[in-house]
Amino acid sequence: MNIVAWVVLGLIAGAIAKAIYPGHQGGGIIATIILGVVGAFIGGSLGVFFATGTLALASPTFSIPGILVAVLGAIVAIFLWNLINRSSAV
Repeated sequence: MNIVAWVVLGLIAGAIAKAIYPGHQGGGIIATIILGVVGAFIGGSLGVFFATGTLALASPTFSIPGILVAVLGAIVAIFLWNLINRSSAV
């Protein structure tokens, strides 16, 4: 998938994940795109792991199931980011 598709998928997945996840996440459009792209990699890799039992760095395709996987991965990324920030703020 080319870089423009990654940016579009990241923007869509990050925006949906931020809307679904409870609480305030902050960050602008760039943070949302990065969150979505990281989420796409997390979701794609977890999808491959659950399907095949092997851990591989993978990315979902630009389709409805691919966006759903990217959104789930972005939600995981938000959760992990909140854990990191919460523990460093104490």
